[in-house]
Amino acid sequence: MGKDVIIACDFSSRQQTIDFLNKFKDKKPFVKIGMELFYAEGAEMVREIKQMGHKIFLDLKLCDIPNTVKKTMKVLSSLDIDMCNLHAFGTKAMMEAAIEGLTRPDGTRPLLIAVTQLTSTSEERMKTDLLINESLDKVVMHYAHNAMESGLDGVVCSPLEAGKVKSVCGESFLTVTPGVRFEGGDIGDQVRITTPAKAKELGSDYIVVGRPITAAENPVTAYERCVREFAE
Repeated sequence: MGKDVIIACDFSSRQQTIDFLNKFKDKKPFVKIGMELFYAEGAEMVREIKQMGHKIFLDLKLCDIPNTVKKTMKVLSSLDIDMCNLHAFGTKAMMEAAIEGLTRPDGTRPLLIAVTQLTSTSEERMKTDLLINESLDKVVMHYAHNAMESGLDGVVCSPLEAGKVKSVCGESFLTVTPGVRFEGGDIGDQVRITTPAKAKELGSDYIVVGRPITAAENPVTAYERCVREFAE
């Protein structure tokens, strides 16, 4: 599985998104469509970006009773997306149901990954807000192991946790890591972060980068820098 940079297209409208992607001309970066854009524009936005030639990570972080997640994943798999996700704390039963729903009649399916803990979550917040008294590291690894046992392809995690996830779940288990910023860049609202080069060194398979690219003066140059630093 090749390493790749995924651009988080966290826009609120179709026009903003298309204007941004048109800057790339002959390039077709892997893009993430999150809740903001999906809820604003719906499934047609996914179809349009796919028709433009981009790979798509649909980042909706599903979490519900197993049957609801199963039926929802069946709908999402028909959109020809390349990757989607759910929350690992929804239990193994939910994750197994998700795989069942996501798998098409011909046996193919998008990659399915699980969110362990959001990169905005610190250990202190986890303990005070969520009443989870285990260490952050132990919780992330437990959730990752549950995802692996449920048949998922990988997890969303901090780049700082990627190597440990692979040691627990195996080298082929994918690590998709937000929380990546350029050296000296604004960290925004994320807590557990690192640079593209360090993310690769730590074991990230995919890095998800938003504002350092989308808010850059020249997004194409910023994207190329990110790809270069992650590939070196």
